[in-house]
Amino acid sequence: MFARIRSFILTLLAMLMATPVLAASHREAPLIANDPTADITDFYFFRSWEDPDKAILIMNVIPGQEPGSGPNYFNFADDVLYEIHIDNNKNNIAANIVYQIRFKTEIRQPGNVFPLAYVALPPITALTGGGSEGLLVRQSYTVTEQRYGQPVRDLGTGPMFAVPSNVGPRTTPNYEQLAAKGVFALKNGGRIFAGQRDETFYIDLGGTFDTLNLHISPILSNADDANDAIIVGAPGSGVADTFSGFNVNTIALEIPISELVGPNGNKVLGAYASTSRPKVSVIKKNGNRDNSARFVQVARMGHPLVNELIIATNMKDKWNATDAEDENEFLPFYCNSALAAALNTVFGTGFPTANREDLVNALLRYAPGPPVCGSGKTNEALADFLRVDLDVPPTQAANQKRLGPLAHDASGNATPDKAGWPNGRRPNDDVTDVALRVVAGILTNPSTPNLGDGVNFNVGAVGGKKTSNGIATEFPFLPTPFDGRDRRHIDPGETLN
Repeated sequence: MFARIRSFILTLLAMLMATPVLAASHREAPLIANDPTADITDFYFFRSWEDPDKAILIMNVIPGQEPGSGPNYFNFADDVLYEIHIDNNKNNIAANIVYQIRFKTEIRQPGNVFPLAYVALPPITALTGGGSEGLLVRQSYTVTEQRYGQPVRDLGTGPMFAVPSNVGPRTTPNYEQLAAKGVFALKNGGRIFAGQRDETFYIDLGGTFDTLNLHISPILSNADDANDAIIVGAPGSGVADTFSGFNVNTIALEIPISELVGPNGNKVLGAYASTSRPKVSVIKKNGNRDNSARFVQVARMGHPLVNELIIATNMKDKWNATDAEDENEFLPFYCNSALAAALNTVFGTGFPTANREDLVNALLRYAPGPPVCGSGKTNEALADFLRVDLDVPPTQAANQKRLGPLAHDASGNATPDKAGWPNGRRPNDDVTDVALRVVAGILTNPSTPNLGDGVNFNVGAVGGKKTSNGIATEFPFLPTPFDGRDRRHIDPGETLN
C-alpha cells in the first residue's frame, strides 16, 4: 500500500510539481521591486472547498503591507491591467480564457478639503450609500472575460467596489461585515472580491535570504514535520513567520468549473497571473497622466518564486516581461539548479545540480517529455503555469495538509492530500518545505530528508471563519487583514500570546 501511495506522489509531482523555490514572489526583480501595485506576491488556483462546483483563482499584490501605514494605506493602481490567463486544452498556451480587472479611483467629498483617505465620519460600514461617507478614497472596478476568438464579455452585474484597508476599530469597525459587502456576483455564476487580506504566505524569510541561515537544522523530525500548527522549537529556536502581522491586496475570482473546462471536458488546466502597464505614460504638471492604449507586461506568476530564486539577476526584468509560454528561453536556469548548488555549499550536501530534467518536467510541462537539458534548447512550448486537476475532490479546510502529496503522520507513514500543491496551489500549502525537497531531488530520490524552515502555518491569523492554524473556510479564502491600530508581528523568540 505504501509503495502505491509513494508511486502516486512521485507521479503527481513529476506531472505537476512546482518550481524549486523557497517563498512566494515578493520584490523578486529589480524593476518590479519599485512598483508594488504591480508586484504579484502570490497566485493560487484550486477547487473550492466551500462549493466544489467552483474553482478559485487568486492574485495578491502589494507585498509586505504594514497595516498602520496611513494616511493613504494601500490601493490597487488605476493604470495597471490585472490579468489571469487560462490554458484549458493543455497546449501550454494560456490564451483560451483571460480575465481582466481594471480599477478606477475617486476622491469623494469632503476629500477635496480633508487630509485623510478614511475617516470615522461616521465609521465606515459600507462601500456605498449610508455608512460609506468616511470612505473618501474609493475604488470601483470592472472584470471582463476574453475567450479566444470571441468578443470581450463584461462579467459585472452592477457597480463593484474594492474593500479598503483595515484602518482600525474606530474607522473600520466590524471589518469582516464590511469585507462581506465586497463580494459581488458575476454573470457567469461566479463571484469576485477585491480588497485587503492577511498575508497568508508563511516562511522564515529573514533566515532564508541570509544565505540559508535558518534558525534551526533544516532537517525536521517526522513528528515536527507532520504537525501543521507549530513553529518548530519556538520560542527558544528563534524561528518566526516573517510575514506575521502583514497584509496584501487580493483579487479573488470564483468561477464555475463548467465555465473553465476545455475540449472533450478536459479539467486539467494551467494558469498564470500577470500585471501590465501602459507602454507610454506622460505625467502632466498637474499630476494627471496621459496613458497609451497599449500595455506592456511588467510582472507574471505561475508557480511561486521562479523569478526570485531561479532566474539570474540580469534576466529577471526580461523574464517578467516575457509571456509564460515562452519559458524555453530561460531553460538553462532550470536545467542547472543554482539553488541546489547553494544548498550543497551551505550544508555540505550532494544534491543534484545539473541536467535537472525532473525540474523541467515538473514545472514547465503537463507530463514528462523528451530530454532537453543536454541541448539547452527546444522548439517545444514550455510554460510556467500553475496546473490543477479539477476532477480531484477538494479537501475541507480542517483536514488540509500543508505538504499536500508529501504529507505523512508522526511516524513517517504517508498520508497524502491529493488536493494540495502541486495540484494547483492553496493558500496554506507549504511551498517552502515541499520545494526544498524537490530541489534536493525527491522526484528521483524518495529518501530525501524532511527539509524545512520550521514555520508550519500562518502565524497569528485573526478574525473568524478560519481554522485554528489560519486556513480560511469561505470565499475569498484568505483571513481577515490585520488592522492598523492593533496589529502585531510575531518576532523571533516571541510566543503567540
